[in-house]
Amino acid sequence: MTKAYWLRNVRLETGYIKNEAEAVVATETDLFNLKIEDGRILEKHSADFVIPAGEETVDAKGYLALPTFREMHNHLDKTYLSLDWKSCIPVKNLEERLKYEAMELEELAPTAQQRASSMIELLLANGSTHIRTHVNIDPYIGLKNLEGVKAALEAYSDKLTYEIVAFPQHGLMREHVIPLMKEAMRSGAHLVGGLDPAGIDNNIEGSLYEVMNLAAEFDAGIDIHLHDGGFVGYYTVDKLAEMVEDAKWYNRVAVSHAFGLGEVPIPQQEAIAEKLSATGMSIMSTIPITKTLPPIELLDRKGVKVFLGCDGFYDSWSPFGNGDLLEKLTRYGELFRKSDEWSLSQSIKWASGGPTSLTADGEVAWPLVGDDATLTLVNASSSAEAAARTPRREAVFFKGKVVAGEI
Repeated sequence: MTKAYWLRNVRLETGYIKNEAEAVVATETDLFNLKIEDGRILEKHSADFVIPAGEETVDAKGYLALPTFREMHNHLDKTYLSLDWKSCIPVKNLEERLKYEAMELEELAPTAQQRASSMIELLLANGSTHIRTHVNIDPYIGLKNLEGVKAALEAYSDKLTYEIVAFPQHGLMREHVIPLMKEAMRSGAHLVGGLDPAGIDNNIEGSLYEVMNLAAEFDAGIDIHLHDGGFVGYYTVDKLAEMVEDAKWYNRVAVSHAFGLGEVPIPQQEAIAEKLSATGMSIMSTIPITKTLPPIELLDRKGVKVFLGCDGFYDSWSPFGNGDLLEKLTRYGELFRKSDEWSLSQSIKWASGGPTSLTADGEVAWPLVGDDATLTLVNASSSAEAAARTPRREAVFFKGKVVAGEI
């Protein structure tokens, strides 16, 4: 039970302003008072509403409220955060990198909870109140990292929600991996992961078949890494969609990265987008600057849910990254020249997991009475400015409670 209080002077978006050509050129906002109790918004009034005497208030200082973010592709178990500075050790190829990581993660296993907690704190401070993390499950590390990451997330369960993906980093088809994956699912993982059915497992159909079998056995969702590019990557997604359709595993499957979808001709992109939409499959992107992105806007137009994540950062793969999904939107806008008010404003949905303050037509969509009081406050005039300028998160609320920052 959360004690009732009023969040007053909070800035909310109320509509779009259009020019004579009907182009959106600005966003209208106003100040509001929100009554919050038991984690939900009970009342919503304009700021001139007189709050009854004696009721507790918290001043939002005119900061803009945004939906909090859903960090949908992460690797809490890999990070060096909380340890001394360490850059990446040079290697000759992917095989060497995987061997080095396997050796290193075994050494780092005793600090898994500590390191994961540091990354959780950073993600929270940047406005994420949901985390989907992949955790290595392989013959080298076993379930050690799963245990540490699970403990870290459970310690933050009053501040965020989370999902754990059992991730076969060294391939699903290797000896002993499938039994380990089953043990991971019994030990607290929520989703079945996979990795490059062609490039790592060298058996597209066989690898996907085992993923689907695991999902069926544990009644679980699926989220596979797919770096395989071009038509190989496209074929893999197409085959997975076929299996999802056959199993009727609708709305339970995601493909992370999916670079190959952006490397085929547009007619093929449209065809696969329609299949993804029909099966409720999602795409997770980390907006890399060195890879081809999946066609995010085309997917969105076809009704495919697109989510963002920060991936693993500051680990044996890369020393870069800061855990900020809003920065991912800024990067996307720069890469694809999405500089207009409407495009920037609507891009918030890819970080929030869907919610935007305004619909595409400019109608108020969030926050509404009855919604969870889960929001982040920023010093910005609109969602568009926030997506373009990446302001600091002044305070992050989860079900009515401040979980990061201060106000």
